[in-house]
Amino acid sequence: MNATTTRRVSTRTVLVAGLLVALVLAGVVSLWASASPDGLNRVAGDLGFSGAEQASGAQDGPLAGYEVAGVDSRWSGGLAGVIGCLVVLACTSALMLLRKRSAPRTDGGE
Repeated sequence: MNATTTRRVSTRTVLVAGLLVALVLAGVVSLWASASPDGLNRVAGDLGFSGAEQASGAQDGPLAGYEVAGVDSRWSGGLAGVIGCLVVLACTSALMLLRKRSAPRTDGGE
C-alpha cells in the first residue's frame, strides 16, 4: 500500500456515525438550546401580530411544544428530538425500501 492509496469508508459506517451525531445533538446538545422564541414567533411579536395566533390541531399531541408530555422538563426536549430523529429515520427508510422495490431491474435478467 503506497501513500496515495485511500481507504474507503463503508456506507453503513457513515450512516451509523451520522445517526449517532444526530441523536447526540438532538438528545444532549439540545439541553443548552435557547429558551427564546423561534424566528417566526419573534417576528410575529416584533411586528405585533402574535395575537392573531390560532390553536393548532396538534397542540395536545405527544410531542407538542418540542417536549414529551409527562417527562421532566429538563430532558423532555431532548427526548422529543431523539424521537423526531428516529421517526424521520423510519420514514426515510420505508420510502427507500418502497422505491427500491418499485425500481425496474437493470441486471438484464427476466
